[in-house]
Amino acid sequence: METADTTPHAHPPRAHTAKETTGDRPPQLALELLVHGVGGTTPQDMLGEPRTTLITGDDTAACYRRSEDADAEERPEDYRDAPVREAYCWSNLTSGNGARALWLILLPFMVANLAHWMRPAGPPGHPAQRAYDILVRLLALSLTVLLAAAACEVALDLTAWQCAGTASCVAGKSWMGFVSPARGGWWSLPGRRLVLAATLPLLVIAFLTWLSHRTWSAYESASPPPRRPGTSRNTPPDERTALSLDGFWYGRRVVARLRTVHTTAGVLTVAAAVLCAVRTTDARGGAGAALTATGDALAVLLALLAATTLVVLGRTARSEAVPDDTRDRAVVRALPYAALGAFALTAVHAAWQRPMAVTSGALPGVAAFGALTVLQGVLVLALVLTARVLHRISRDDARAALNGMGGPAVALLACAVGGVLSGGVAQRFADWIDGDATPGDSGAAMAGPPVLLSWQASVIPVLLLVVVAVALLAALRVRTVSRRVAADVPGLYDDRQKPDAWLTGKIAGTIARAGLTDSAPVLAAATAAVTLLLGAGAVLGAWCTGRAPGPATEGAPPAVHAAAETASALGSWLMGAGVILLLATGRRAYRDRSARRTIGILWDVGTFWPRAAHPFAPPCYAERAVPDLTWRMATWTERYDGRLVISGHSQGSVLAAAAVWQLDLVTRSRVALLTYGSPLERLYGRWFPAFFGPPFLTGLHREMDDWRNLWRFTDPIGGPIRLTTEEGRRIDEGPLRDPLTLGRTLQHPLPAQILGHGDYQADPVFERVRGELLARLGTALPEQRATTPASGAPERSGTPEAGDTPRTSQGSSGRSSG
Repeated sequence: METADTTPHAHPPRAHTAKETTGDRPPQLALELLVHGVGGTTPQDMLGEPRTTLITGDDTAACYRRSEDADAEERPEDYRDAPVREAYCWSNLTSGNGARALWLILLPFMVANLAHWMRPAGPPGHPAQRAYDILVRLLALSLTVLLAAAACEVALDLTAWQCAGTASCVAGKSWMGFVSPARGGWWSLPGRRLVLAATLPLLVIAFLTWLSHRTWSAYESASPPPRRPGTSRNTPPDERTALSLDGFWYGRRVVARLRTVHTTAGVLTVAAAVLCAVRTTDARGGAGAALTATGDALAVLLALLAATTLVVLGRTARSEAVPDDTRDRAVVRALPYAALGAFALTAVHAAWQRPMAVTSGALPGVAAFGALTVLQGVLVLALVLTARVLHRISRDDARAALNGMGGPAVALLACAVGGVLSGGVAQRFADWIDGDATPGDSGAAMAGPPVLLSWQASVIPVLLLVVVAVALLAALRVRTVSRRVAADVPGLYDDRQKPDAWLTGKIAGTIARAGLTDSAPVLAAATAAVTLLLGAGAVLGAWCTGRAPGPATEGAPPAVHAAAETASALGSWLMGAGVILLLATGRRAYRDRSARRTIGILWDVGTFWPRAAHPFAPPCYAERAVPDLTWRMATWTERYDGRLVISGHSQGSVLAAAAVWQLDLVTRSRVALLTYGSPLERLYGRWFPAFFGPPFLTGLHREMDDWRNLWRFTDPIGGPIRLTTEEGRRIDEGPLRDPLTLGRTLQHPLPAQILGHGDYQADPVFERVRGELLARLGTALPEQRATTPASGAPERSGTPEAGDTPRTSQGSSGRSSG
């Protein structure tokens, strides 16, 4: 089995100048700040105590202690041998409210936002960095346009244009009677039907805009604490990550500007869909010169607004050096209102009396779906070239996933998921509204959704076959690795322990399955490559034939025709099933807190990053959690001059590291970091090299007092950090034994459980390493000057009351904090 690779770096001498601890000095209080991982947990589980007290925070995120430790700052002599344990619980940020399950529909936006942060670690001022930012933002904008177009397809095309204009489709639908041409009502004219139906996509855009603004206020408006002067402790510039900048976790302006841009683009998409249909009917019906000229003028107006929107998008950039709380100019803020005004003018133009206007076939302009798909493909290819340039000029990027191509692969995945959701909704809605008929078939009353959606649906079964093939190869690899590792497992334990063949095989299998995490880039690369090729084939098939895959292959050999029809039908149902599955999962999560917590794991990983590319993505919980942790560490050490170890499990270790980066250098030098089950290098360092790459993790350790990391071979998420200090001491402690014993012993008379990613605190090594960190911190700290209790602690005198028992040891709860 492989052990952790190590990369030497210089660790400077300790910078403390205070006098050494003496017998006359009051005991130094120590605080262990626990941060749980993905999926969340309760403060009771983290602290191993049913009675807990809120110290600071609210119902969304807060710090808790055991009730008997709430006033620990008044009695430091009671905590000579063990730290005060305090738990920071942030799970409600992702899984606390049932309504957050509806964020599942925002999945493509979240994935596109991730692509922004997955860039290779090139020089900050390189032109390719700016090009990468613009390309990702353009691709994210195309997803908003795709959402608006999908809503227009359902409301304008399938409902107001095709079904409402067909007597057989309207029959039996009382809710559509007032728009039927047979009745000759005011709303029966095609243009007026389109204006009425446009209410639905506008409401969708308005809801996303409102949700983006509301979630920013609740999640991302936490201000960072002020810092003392100072920039670095002998840290080279190329080791300073952007996560250490004052404004990284506070980007109000960029979110507000992106929200303006995307809202404007959505409204303009709806207006363009209405105008395109009306202008086509005017050309067919011989409308007057006045109507034609008005339509041309509106087209120019929409084009000008679209060009302005693109200019604003191109000039949007994150300002991370300082908290960005400025407001945009009035011209930028007025863009959505200008777009609404343009839509209002378009609505008046469309509703104008046109007695000769009729509807037939599909809504004019549906070919835009193909153009949008091609545009997304071009943007992804441009991202590939840009990422390639950045990767070639980057430093210490050898372990970057997909050789720096993670961002383009994830961007392509976002487009694919957006296309599946759009096509699934359109096809299932068309099947429902047309009753027993199949839209698009010969003799059907409705033309149905665009042909491209049928071709895109037909490639889904092929893509699934590729995924299944990769999964089978992964299973074969697990079997092979498990057999090879089994021979090495006994070497991790005491030679006196008799190996158990069954348990040895189980441990080896767990290690082999945990190693699949490192093979994730292979699956991502295969999926992305096949998706790109199949997507290009779908566009070519739709444009060259103009028909669905089944009818388009009628003259082909029977086997080819049967395969095309089967793939099209199966893919259509799979697209619809994907949408239904998301809705059903969201509905279950709304009612079931445990299911909601499971779904929250996805957001724990995906919404760590600020919304820098798509404002409608789920909100970034780290913009609340990181300032919370930074404030707590800075204020506690400032008030009490105590020792502080921030202890993070899994995703909590990422939050802990981000919070330490935000501390000023004086505070940072008095804080130690303890991580376990940490994905900092294994996942974040590989997939986000521009922010967690080896130079930046090196810089983090260089500028703080100490850092230790616990890891196991059996952990599928956590791994080693792969760094050592100047004196040759490793940051990594591991691999830890898992289970603790290979057989039955006096200390472990029953078979031990394989812990994998959890229960790191149950390992004796945890308490030993924590003690070493506290001892290192305690050798030279300023004298304690605490005179007031901690925030949220009850007031009491410094003399113990009758019945009080000094606390001499808390030990470990024996539970994982994640």
